[in-house]
Amino acid sequence: MSGATRTIGAVIAMAGASVLAGCINVEAPDEPIVIELNINITQEVIYRLADDAENTIEENADIF
Repeated sequence: MSGATRTIGAVIAMAGASVLAGCINVEAPDEPIVIELNINITQEVIYRLADDAENTIEENADIF
């Protein structure tokens, strides 16, 4: 089989599967969706501390 024949066959198979699948119902969840952003905040704080520590070391090179 050539590539075009395989592609056409795959499209026909997917179309047939979608017709046989029937009706799909989508319902909203009962509870609200919660998105946790703690990871991004933690990374930002660590980055700021690392940057501040680097500046402190550069300013006080004779101590380190």
